[in-house]
Amino acid sequence: MQVKPVMRWSVESAVLGSLMGLAGVGAVQPASCLGLEIDPAAVRGRLVLAAEPEGAVTPTAAKEKLTKDPQPIVLAGRVGARGMEPFLNNKASFVLVEIPADDHAKKPGHDNDNCPFCKKRLANSPMIAVQFVGADGAVIPVDSRKLFSIQKGSEVVVRGQGVFDPKLAIPVIQLTADGMYIRPPAK
Repeated sequence: MQVKPVMRWSVESAVLGSLMGLAGVGAVQPASCLGLEIDPAAVRGRLVLAAEPEGAVTPTAAKEKLTKDPQPIVLAGRVGARGMEPFLNNKASFVLVEIPADDHAKKPGHDNDNCPFCKKRLANSPMIAVQFVGADGAVIPVDSRKLFSIQKGSEVVVRGQGVFDPKLAIPVIQLTADGMYIRPPAK
């Protein structure tokens, strides 16, 4: 008797996958299970920038600039997804939201997802679906949390090609990134 593998889906994976325009999100296997040789340290060394790129804009400003055609852009954001999980397991992809501009959001332990003031103010700002792809055009099959040592709440500046379709029901900027600067945590 042959046992078929069971695919595990979650609402967060499905929503995040659709935001990122990925087809077939489901039981994602790590690179080692697929027989691929990926050196996470080499990939990290190629993608993590030593200095913050100049000209970073907010997601709100980017929404006004971008179109359906890919354009180079540098975006600053905070890892988060408005109450959903911002990461896809075993994928170099995650979601960014706008960094709150005032001081109350910088206090230790502040949670934008549960702050009514932040939720109301950022309701119309787009989320940014970030993905890092390999030479084959596929999303790099290494979890962003491990690859970049980032977590929910990390502030980053990402460089790449962005698109925005204002006709989408949920305002989402899709960014195929080629570099990222990780801001040091505030003290």
